Amino acid sequence: MTANLIRPPLPPFTRETAIQKVRLAEDGWNSRNAQQVAQAYSLDTRWRNRITFIKSRQQAAEFLEHKWQKEVDYRLIKELWAFDTHRIAVRYAYEWHDASGQWFRSYGNENWEFNDQGLMTDRHASINDKPITESERLFHWPLGRRPTDHPGLSELGL
Repeated sequence: MTANLIRPPLPPFTRETAIQKVRLAEDGWNSRNAQQVAQAYSLDTRWRNRITFIKSRQQAAEFLEHKWQKEVDYRLIKELWAFDTHRIAVRYAYEWHDASGQWFRSYGNENWEFNDQGLMTDRHASINDKPITESERLFHWPLGRRPTDHPGLSELGL
């Protein structure tokens, strides 16, 4: 993995560039490519994801590989909540099912901090999982990037 990446848009963030950063993160996570997604994080990135604590880009990649093995047919929508020069807060929801076929909608909030190269140095995530039926699903696009015309969280009432 390359150590000296630059990941635009770069801080300091404006509302427009913060929204771009959020969409790029959503697109990356919807790819479910752990090695590619990990490139958005600094080598010494620090995460709290539920009760898991991560202390490097490599640990982040390993965590994501395991996550997407467990969370089948994962589809995510992120929405900007707030931002300042080097920080972004998002709210999000994602849908997935486990190996038994039980569907879930997971709701969460994340706080992100970025270095001057646009790499995320800190990620703090709080997430809750709600079991749903297949008929309650709202995220029906083909696996991968959410289509531009698909409603976001606010439009879906989430």
